Amino acid sequence: MKVAVLGAGAIGAYVGAALHRAGADVHLIARGPHLTAMRHHGVQVLSPRGDFTAHAHATDDPTDIGPVDYVFLGLKANSYAACGPLIEPLLHDTTAVIAAQNGIPWWYFHQHGGPHDGLPIESVDPAGAVSAVLAPQRAIGCVVYAATELEGPGVVRHLEGTRFSIGEPDRSISARCLAFSEAMQAGGLKCPVEPDLRNDIWLKLLGNISFNPISALARATMRQMCLHGGTRKVIETMMTETLAVAEALGCQVGVSIERRLAGAERVGDHRTSTLQDLERGKPLELDVLLAAVIELAEITGVQVPTLRTVHALSDLLAHQAAA
Repeated sequence: MKVAVLGAGAIGAYVGAALHRAGADVHLIARGPHLTAMRHHGVQVLSPRGDFTAHAHATDDPTDIGPVDYVFLGLKANSYAACGPLIEPLLHDTTAVIAAQNGIPWWYFHQHGGPHDGLPIESVDPAGAVSAVLAPQRAIGCVVYAATELEGPGVVRHLEGTRFSIGEPDRSISARCLAFSEAMQAGGLKCPVEPDLRNDIWLKLLGNISFNPISALARATMRQMCLHGGTRKVIETMMTETLAVAEALGCQVGVSIERRLAGAERVGDHRTSTLQDLERGKPLELDVLLAAVIELAEITGVQVPTLRTVHALSDLLAHQAAA
């Protein structure tokens, strides 16, 4: 199995290191000091489950790699439309693209069935710009339940969780999903093939849609947001509205809001990825988290006033941060 990790940051390098340890032919695509460190010293994984180092091939030029069986996409979703020159050298007729993203993916209604089958979502695929680069038929969805961070160039700190749920847009249990799952498990990760990954997408989104923008607006950690009565109430309301949209689309999350909040509180003083992006001057990944759900609410006729308010505030913050 030949795998390219496009965007070998904290999550991408962690997955690449695990697959390399399992014997896959892994190629990491990165840049800057992180790339230099991986070239010279490999990917150093520091984990409560045991430290290890993987000396996978690392490059900034995909033409050095050529076509692969799987592209594991570790880029932020707002970079997808511009990644064409990087991903094209990696593709052959049957290359699968495993997109490890938060929020609503560009392929959401691809082979969905029902009245919305094939419907484009403008907020995540504006004018089809993402689908033009990442054909939906290549897509394997991936919901990440692992937490990692780059402790330094070439050094990945694994904090918790090893689950990477994957699934086909058409809900089939495909041979390509099973093969990738087997390789991930051989590398020490959990990788269940879900019959309907959209349920997992909404489960993960329940936290991301609320905690991520609020954390950026309030500069607050997970614990701080949960313990403050006002923000906790706003988050509960955002989650309630999000569940209503999910249910209108036929998805069931299967976890109560109180349980989701309790789990977030146990995480402690963790800064969400959106807050970290704000602090580092990076673009905020709000379209797939908030704008997409508001668009889906319009399609299904669900009222989401709190989501709209928080989106307006966080969108202004994002524009001010980018100015």
